[in-house]
Amino acid sequence: MTLVYILAATFAGGVLSVLLAATLSLTVLRRWAPRLVGFSTGVLLAAALLNLLPEAAELLDPHAAGLTVLAGIFLFFALEKTALWRHDHTDAHHADAHRHEPVGAMIVVGDGLHNFVDGVLIAAAFLQDTSLGVAAAIAVIAHEVPQEVGDFMVLLAAGYSRVRALAMNLLSGAAAVLGGVLGWAMLQGVSGAIPYVLALAAASFLYIAVADLVPLLQRQRKPRDFAIQFALLGAGVWVVMLGAHTH
Repeated sequence: MTLVYILAATFAGGVLSVLLAATLSLTVLRRWAPRLVGFSTGVLLAAALLNLLPEAAELLDPHAAGLTVLAGIFLFFALEKTALWRHDHTDAHHADAHRHEPVGAMIVVGDGLHNFVDGVLIAAAFLQDTSLGVAAAIAVIAHEVPQEVGDFMVLLAAGYSRVRALAMNLLSGAAAVLGGVLGWAMLQGVSGAIPYVLALAAASFLYIAVADLVPLLQRQRKPRDFAIQFALLGAGVWVVMLGAHTH
């Protein structure tokens, strides 16, 4: 039954989120897509601080849990920096009419690796506790949708057709299912690694929320924007708490 939960959660996080993102990108709802950033931030922070990190701290020495989170933040900073360097290198060497090919490949490979890791994190959470898995899945879906909207729009701007852009995003999204299955197979035999994976998951969610999403929120500085963002942050926290307490 745990594998069924993992398959359902990774399919929702990797594939259904792409379809939802495509719907948002191609309809009048696209103007509301940026509002999802505030909601996503609340979900990620709540999942990390109220679910994943407390669970890891219960299974590990609190100092070890904190050290793992700190190491994870350094790791994700290095990975993002590498991705940015690769992006700059691609832009510098492919500024011609066929530039959309390397851009598309970069998005598929980068997002595919990211989704694969998300799948492993979801598997680790479900192997520990179903409610923890639900919280992790909600967090992944919440941050994947606005990210996939951005990727979809980048591919369209780079010259891809809607069908091809959707197909490439679906390909990268399917990596989450693969990560979930492999994570389930590997972590069952090494249950002692699960708390460390949970701490790394908390680090991933914290890094995405604070380093990537909060700066986007701060670009909108009107009092009305603050009120909407604050409400969406709270809604994100509430959804995670609700999901954790209903399973």
